[in-house]
Amino acid sequence: MQIGSKIKALRLKKGLTQEELGERTDLTKGYISQLERDLNSPSIETLFSILEVLGTTPKDFFDDSLSEQKVVYDINDQTSFVDEDKGYKIQWLIPTSNEKEMEPVLITLQKNGEYKQFEPSLAETFIYVIKGRIRVVLDNHEYIACEGNAIYYEASANHQIFNANNGKTELLLVATESYL
Repeated sequence: MQIGSKIKALRLKKGLTQEELGERTDLTKGYISQLERDLNSPSIETLFSILEVLGTTPKDFFDDSLSEQKVVYDINDQTSFVDEDKGYKIQWLIPTSNEKEMEPVLITLQKNGEYKQFEPSLAETFIYVIKGRIRVVLDNHEYIACEGNAIYYEASANHQIFNANNGKTELLLVATESYL
């Protein structure tokens, strides 16, 4: 068993840097790096401290049996939110999307609808226009995309999506990190 790679996977899943994990466990970034590369082995006490910060138990950490991963999600797994004022509906397509690296959502924009404005972040965004037409504003630049078009951008500037259609527009948006 490679303890280091499991620690690294859990750390990344929690969105922590090596430095942050070190601070929370009173360990150095260098020591965390050595552990993750299996260049050093932690004491039981140190390992238990790391696992506590990473939100897992020793039993779960060492359990190598394959857990059943859900792969197919149906409409009963989805949740949605409607903002009448801004004229959009968002549907989270998988229930744990905010815990994943990617967050797929279906957005429906009513006529003159707009999705909320976002501050710059490290997120990457992919949009596929299913129906209608949108206007994407990235900082001081505007882009128009129609049905069947795909859009991809790094969200390093202020950005917002508007309906540029005379009727309803539907789009699939997939973003990395906590975008939505």
